[in-house]
Amino acid sequence: MERRARAFWVRSPGAGEIRSVRLPEPGPDDVLVRTLYSGVSRGTEALVFRGGVPAGQYDLMRAPFQDGSFPGPVKYGYLNVGVVEHGPADLRGRPVFCLYPHQTRYVVPAHAVTPVPDGVPPERAVLAGTVETAVNALWDAAPLVGDRIAVVGGGMVGCCVAGVLAGLPGARVELVDVDPGRAAVAEALGVGFATPERAAGDCDLVVHASATAAGLARSLELLAREGEVIELSWYGDRPVSVPLGESFHSRRLSIRGSQVGAVAPSRRGRRGFADRLELALRLLANPAFDVLITGESPFEELPRVLPPLASGDLPALCHRVVYEYEEDVLVQRHRS
Repeated sequence: MERRARAFWVRSPGAGEIRSVRLPEPGPDDVLVRTLYSGVSRGTEALVFRGGVPAGQYDLMRAPFQDGSFPGPVKYGYLNVGVVEHGPADLRGRPVFCLYPHQTRYVVPAHAVTPVPDGVPPERAVLAGTVETAVNALWDAAPLVGDRIAVVGGGMVGCCVAGVLAGLPGARVELVDVDPGRAAVAEALGVGFATPERAAGDCDLVVHASATAAGLARSLELLAREGEVIELSWYGDRPVSVPLGESFHSRRLSIRGSQVGAVAPSRRGRRGFADRLELALRLLANPAFDVLITGESPFEELPRVLPPLASGDLPALCHRVVYEYEEDVLVQRHRS
């Protein structure tokens, strides 16, 4: 069994490196996973890379298999798809999703991995963690057939929400973003698109995911009387102004937070984390979600790629990381 692995660490805010790690011996209830792909969740991981996690949120922001601590050195990430090399017979050789950082191989309890359904390509399954966030948000929001809905913020989370909402019968779903280029993404997902100044109002529900004060203000403006904003944005250490004057009270508007760290109260008694993640993976059978993979690079280049991703110089929704192994290269050379 391969006992060494390589992992990406944020050495200090704004600087990353790849480190060699020694893997523990798997126990009888563990799996050894060889990573095929991981995904950079640009919003949250950019915040972590920049050192923008508030000190009061260090515990809340920990990833399930994080090593180190904020602001660094820290090994952080949660979109990982690999193949089980060692473990229970029903998992060996299967592609699985795990909330694990960027690392070539890792050992985790078998219950921490979720098999990727047959109809979902492993390279698309890296989106599962973000689609899970969308599922939880919509369990919180409880949209109804025929609702008028805006999703403000066309980043990775907002686009996943829009993609899931696209299947709601009779609904008017509009993705709203300042970047007109997101229109092509919205079209691929099967929803409408508008820039903020042209967005349709009178909404029953607005899901806000732009992580900007302007986006939150516009979300409130788009609501019909007694409408609700579901707030998905994570602002890190930035203060945000909320316009609660003017007609906020007279129109009886609401703002409610949603966060993937807990199952939505409306489903908590009947669904667990595993159920939610399995649902997210099933939804990824829809090839329309491929539009959210906007870039790709080898694992070894992460220290070079993450700074422009975090700064926005390299635009992206989900950036996919591809893992290559020396033994695979040797096999390919032998075959050629």
